Amino acid sequence: MTQTVKQEGNAVVNLGLGANVLLAALKTSIGVLGHSPALLADGINSTSDVAYYIVVKVFMRLAGKPADREHPYGHSQLETISALVVGAFIVATAVAIFWDAINKVYDYFIGASTYGGAEISALWVALFTVVLKIVLTIITRRVGERTHHVAILALASDHRNDIFSAIGAAVGITFGRMGFPFVDPLVGGLVAFMVLRTGIQILRDTSADLMDTVPGEQLDQQVRTILQSVADVKTVEEVHAHRFGPYLVLNIQIGIDGNLTVSQGDAIASQVETIVCKDIKMVAKAYIHYHPSQPTAISP
Repeated sequence: MTQTVKQEGNAVVNLGLGANVLLAALKTSIGVLGHSPALLADGINSTSDVAYYIVVKVFMRLAGKPADREHPYGHSQLETISALVVGAFIVATAVAIFWDAINKVYDYFIGASTYGGAEISALWVALFTVVLKIVLTIITRRVGERTHHVAILALASDHRNDIFSAIGAAVGITFGRMGFPFVDPLVGGLVAFMVLRTGIQILRDTSADLMDTVPGEQLDQQVRTILQSVADVKTVEEVHAHRFGPYLVLNIQIGIDGNLTVSQGDAIASQVETIVCKDIKMVAKAYIHYHPSQPTAISP
């Protein structure tokens, strides 16, 4: 992982952390003072965002540690674990928001609630949140796609969720002020379902990473196509990959002319390793095994 990639990742995490600290304080306080259950629920969501942003920041710092005897491939898997933590936080937050919303709607219909609508300040905070989160979603997703950080991509998904959550809060506040106060907490409950869906998706994707799921056929085809340009490689026998965080480690078995010396075979293997690591950005390391082969064409 290059220093530039680390800096980009840390910068976008710090940006999101600062924004969420601001929003958590703003939405929670105005949610209470402005009498808006939807905005307060969204404030609780932002407070949990702060907690797991700190977790992601710690894990990403640890993921940057160099390889050691116990971790010969480095610590990149910690990025995937941090994304798993993000997903768990999102699911827990969604359940809490939904439960609180259902209780408030129930209290309203049985006459136990005297809620009569939120203040206009709550609406302005919700709209401000929508604008800020749109900007953060765009920035975070671009950095995540450029650096292949699964944790940052998970944070981008959470920013996107916050857009819908804030829109829901704005709608609920508006209807509450129009004389339908039960809509405010009801919308909070509906938004919780969208938040829950994203949390489950993140958990599913990161679990697949931890289970070593790789782009099998696509990666195999990509390697074979690239190695067609290496004249001394007669066959590509096997292509296996292991996932380490956002990166892949490849084991490739090739066939070369059996009349070549060991030194020549080693030079070919080194050439293959260089080409594969250069042309496939997700590959951090490639181990090349060679053996004598008949001079047949590489199967594309």
